[in-house]
Amino acid sequence: MSKKRLITSALPYVNNAPHLGNIVGCVLSADVFARFCRSRGYTTLYICGTDGYGTATETKAKEEGVSPSEICETYHKIHEKVYKTFNISFDAFGKTFCDTHKTVVQSMYESVNAQGFLNEQEAAQTFCESCDKFLADRFVEGECPACSYKDARGDQCESCGKLLNPVELVKPKCATCGETPSQRQTKHLYLDLPKLSERLEIWQNKSMMEGAWTTNAKTTTKSWIDRGLNPRPITRDLKWGVSVPREGYESKVFYVWFDAPIGYISITKKAFPDSWLDWWKSPETELYQFMGKDNIPFHSVIFPATLLASGEKWTTLHHLNSTEYLNYEKSKFSKSKNIGIFGTDVSELPFPIDFWRFYLMRVRPEKQDSAFSWQDFADRVNNELIDNIANLVNRALIYYNKNFGHSLKSWNFTGDEDKYIEQAKSHLKKATESLEANELKDGLTAALHMGKLGNRFFQEKEPWALIKTDQEAVERIITLLIYTVRDLGIMLMPYTPETAEKILSWITPNPAWQDGGNFTNLTGITPKKPEILFKKIPQ
Repeated sequence: MSKKRLITSALPYVNNAPHLGNIVGCVLSADVFARFCRSRGYTTLYICGTDGYGTATETKAKEEGVSPSEICETYHKIHEKVYKTFNISFDAFGKTFCDTHKTVVQSMYESVNAQGFLNEQEAAQTFCESCDKFLADRFVEGECPACSYKDARGDQCESCGKLLNPVELVKPKCATCGETPSQRQTKHLYLDLPKLSERLEIWQNKSMMEGAWTTNAKTTTKSWIDRGLNPRPITRDLKWGVSVPREGYESKVFYVWFDAPIGYISITKKAFPDSWLDWWKSPETELYQFMGKDNIPFHSVIFPATLLASGEKWTTLHHLNSTEYLNYEKSKFSKSKNIGIFGTDVSELPFPIDFWRFYLMRVRPEKQDSAFSWQDFADRVNNELIDNIANLVNRALIYYNKNFGHSLKSWNFTGDEDKYIEQAKSHLKKATESLEANELKDGLTAALHMGKLGNRFFQEKEPWALIKTDQEAVERIITLLIYTVRDLGIMLMPYTPETAEKILSWITPNPAWQDGGNFTNLTGITPKKPEILFKKIPQ
């Protein structure tokens, strides 16, 4: 049976343009995996969209003197344009601020409520007298009670990762006006996580094992479970959001971290109204979700708990792929301080988009934080992508066209040539295994090793000298290198699609992943003379 893979990247919030850290942590990583899956012939659906509800949107709208819906539409278009620039191959890119999403969220609420997993509680919530409103979690800042980090937010500490309630913060202040908030009693609906904890933990352990979650995803999730689950509120005292269909809740909306993950379902339903259930209620579907580490608990605890609580057979998470943080030079990316490179900047800079895709995947923060550096960007592109990959492509194809130029022959390879073939196949095998395991950086490293192998073989065999005495041997050698270039095109397709398409157009357009590693299936094809792939980044 063909694999059926449903891929999501965390829904970006519509209060600003995404920076490079946002892009590599979510949409670009998911895109690399989705492109690989399609090349392997798997039935694949890649879903994303913008998350528009919550206080941040209300505040931004007030700042700009427009309605929240206008802010959402404006930034949705900005995000859409950025991801198009980055060649992100969504099957659907939707939004949560639409009627379909409202219907799906309210239906999920009704199911969870009918199963008895919601209860009503009255609790203290932060209220800003100056702004005259209850403050959403992220609009309360203060000192983390667990690790004493000074700039923790009311929903989560960015330093230690602990999920928080705003009233737990030490020395809290309103993020909008800086005043110290008071506390007022208000009633809300809570998801009964303690009642779900046993079922949830059994599901988590099974999914972690079968789906091979990333280490930080497993560690964060287990630490949250070990601390003990508390009921989590799913409603908020806000105006902008999905309304709660319950008497007495007319002035409240669903909490954004209850409704946002449901957006994966609603976006699929809106884009594919006739087949969305084939993805979201199918035992054949494997769900892969990509995100930064700050989003882990919402996808490994709250969202799956909601699906389990509904009593329906929803597709639940198979593999959770979470990154650490990508920083900018020696500081952090900051939307509010405008530090770093944002998606909107990239189209204004004089570099091919594949330079950005290549570099971001080379420094992808898989096991620890990493940093974007302009010097490192130039060095890696020049040395690894151009001097290695582009150099091999140019060498092999130009040399073949100059000295032979006819269709590729079938050869019986022997000795060093057979040894070379085995080494080349091992790099393709490593790339395949790495991408299947979602070790995306390792998959790209394998492609670079393939390039080095080909360049070294060319240098060792010295075809410019050998051709004077053994033209047939040189033709065999260059033919091997053309197969290597074809395999490089296949291996690079998930990472640098424009470059890969150009390389493959000179040999054999649109090969499947499985076509790689075969050193006989290009017989009869006439390679074309290549163009220069790239110009180096100047110092």
